[in-house]
Amino acid sequence: MIALAVIITLLYAGLILFLLFGFSKVEEQPEISSQPSIRFSIVVPYRNEAENLPGLFDALINLNYPKDLFEIILVNDASEDTSEEVCEKFRNVHPNLNIKLLNSERLSGSPKKDAINTAIKASEFEYVLTTDADCKVLENWQLQYGAYIEKTGAKMVAGPVAIDAGEKGKTSFLKIFQKIDFLSLQGASIGGFGVDIPFLCNGANLCYEKESFRQVEGFSGNEAIASGDDIFLLEKFQKAGHKTEFLKSREAIVTTTPQSDIKNFISQRIRWAAKTSAYNNSFSKAVGVLVFLMNLLLLVGFIAVVSGVFPQKTFLMFFLIKFNVDFLLIYKTSIFFKREKLMKNYFWCSFLYPVFSSYVGVLSLFKGYSWKGREFKK
Repeated sequence: MIALAVIITLLYAGLILFLLFGFSKVEEQPEISSQPSIRFSIVVPYRNEAENLPGLFDALINLNYPKDLFEIILVNDASEDTSEEVCEKFRNVHPNLNIKLLNSERLSGSPKKDAINTAIKASEFEYVLTTDADCKVLENWQLQYGAYIEKTGAKMVAGPVAIDAGEKGKTSFLKIFQKIDFLSLQGASIGGFGVDIPFLCNGANLCYEKESFRQVEGFSGNEAIASGDDIFLLEKFQKAGHKTEFLKSREAIVTTTPQSDIKNFISQRIRWAAKTSAYNNSFSKAVGVLVFLMNLLLLVGFIAVVSGVFPQKTFLMFFLIKFNVDFLLIYKTSIFFKREKLMKNYFWCSFLYPVFSSYVGVLSLFKGYSWKGREFKK
């Protein structure tokens, strides 16, 4: 058992250091100097988001981008609250913006993919820029994307996402844990792009050329999987040889709302973990398996130490290796997001994470999840 644990730990440490190297290789986008020319269709699927949509709309009306070069497409996914009325009011109050209100055409087992497909069919412009209804964008969001696409010629560009900082003094332990967990995911995402093996991205901040989307046949092939409108599409772009890049720019950061309680948080992570088995990218699968095994090793090892059947010093060595390599990647990521103060909570999070990750990993193998008021079976 110890020999296997050593192998898992060394492989895990090598993986994180590899991603840390990749993170450093991705250069930050400099200040913008070019004249905007790229045309965007901003796509926002929504379901029961009446509470969150106003925050996104406040951000969208402040976008620093020529209004004739973008449209906003809001797609209603069978909302049961007043979301549709909120969107109609937004369009009526801002007639100077090109806003389209659509109802999603349900054709598959993935409501969000159907909503995005509905929007793309009605879109007018060359690039699709997606975000979520519970997100906020910065005023130079589009400028950064436009300049980066012009510079690189990329057909898909992933952008940075962070948990909303929230009001000062009102941050719970759950929200802190989510923020640090999200930083680790972003660090791994950026690192993957840096070593030319991109395997993670987030639909809350994702841009792709509409023609390339059509060439890879969009979401065809994974319509039965509820989520994955981002990662599965990234895999298809990669396989087709379309250039994919990461926009490492603070002005392009999109912030998203944390899950309100532990039940929703676990359900979200089960949804994310459940699609791992459907990945086509072998590196993605290997990363998922290795991360799960490393966390499970620490959980089982701790139980074995308490039971007196595993040496304490050996377990401590495994824990410290993971603790330190994770710290390096997350701290590096926190600097980019200007969230270094969060790292004072890293110590206690590092103890909880193996338990949380193992629990979610096991549940994702057998259990379905809830998403936007709908139940999805495994």
